[in-house]
Amino acid sequence: MGHLLATKSALVPLIDRLNRYPIGLVDSPTLREILSLLFDAREAFVASRFPLREATRDELAELTGLDAAELGPLLESMAGKGLVMNLPYGGETYYLLMPGLIGFMEFTFMRRRADLPMAELARLMTDYLHERGRAGQAGEFFGSRTPLTRALPYEDRIPVESRVTPYEDARRIIRDADYRAVTMCYCRHKKEHLGQSCRKGAPVDGICMVLGEGARFLVRRGFAEERTEAQMLDALDRARALGLTHVTDNVRDRPSFICNCCRCCCELLAGVQMGFHDGIAKTPFLAAIDPARCDYCGECLAACNVKCIGLADAARALPRDARYGAVDAAVCLGCGACIASCAHGAIALVPRPRPARPPRTKAAMFARILWEKGRLAPFVVEALKRPWRVLRRGR
Repeated sequence: MGHLLATKSALVPLIDRLNRYPIGLVDSPTLREILSLLFDAREAFVASRFPLREATRDELAELTGLDAAELGPLLESMAGKGLVMNLPYGGETYYLLMPGLIGFMEFTFMRRRADLPMAELARLMTDYLHERGRAGQAGEFFGSRTPLTRALPYEDRIPVESRVTPYEDARRIIRDADYRAVTMCYCRHKKEHLGQSCRKGAPVDGICMVLGEGARFLVRRGFAEERTEAQMLDALDRARALGLTHVTDNVRDRPSFICNCCRCCCELLAGVQMGFHDGIAKTPFLAAIDPARCDYCGECLAACNVKCIGLADAARALPRDARYGAVDAAVCLGCGACIASCAHGAIALVPRPRPARPPRTKAAMFARILWEKGRLAPFVVEALKRPWRVLRRGR
């Protein structure tokens, strides 16, 4: 694969194409190493010619200049690797190029495989996501005013005078989905290849959830396993017993996944800990600590998945046995994962002042992010030329 790294022109068109997505990929030597391991030369060329919407094999043959008979097996191979999504619809198969994040980088670690150097990819992807700080990929992913993802509250922990709307209710999201599956946790699987394991004891397999059309693709290609509604709800309960934070698409209509995230492995929560405090949209609630009950035992500090709980300023001068904790409201996601850790009942969710409302659809969310990054116009022009034919319709 080194020939791709040595030939600048082989990867630049692919990177340029991937940067037309709302979340692009910041060019760097590390990124080029990753892409050279995931794409061979023909795959990189074909991917660079994809439109922003789905395309048939014949349309891609026209765009690439390759014979359709030659292109068919190549596209199927790329779908098997998780680089493109194949979408059967109305007697035709459509293909959609996956973004890098959230996309083929996650798919790479959603199954155990021997066709790729997984340990090397784990190291490279970890380095890539943390290099150059806000000027690097973390800034590209988390730096928009509109986050790509949002947290969900434990609905049994919200104040009795409040209610959870359907798009904030993880159980309702699972029930309303027309197809459900579980897959490996990309983050924990990647950590496994780095010789690390989850400090909360969260499993690698069967804990992250995919829904709808994307779930169908992942099951067809062996990246996920179909589950019933009851099985998915059981998995959700296991995640809560482990104190994991639910994270989903930052949309109200038809979220496509629910990740169950820990503080030590999750790349999304790592972004918040890096200082991107608005990198994940927050729930309409936040945690609050009752100083009359808190004895600063420290259990909630270990339970908080974004490390937003610490010693209250007013308690610093007090004797150790009289100290109490406080929550940084600017960081707290309002998930409720910390509450069960407190034996004294000192933590509760309270309504957040002026909670944000998620965009209704993915299209609206993507448009907001592109507008904020000054990249909306090319996306709109492409959308008008090639309308969605599969994903917008659903099943």
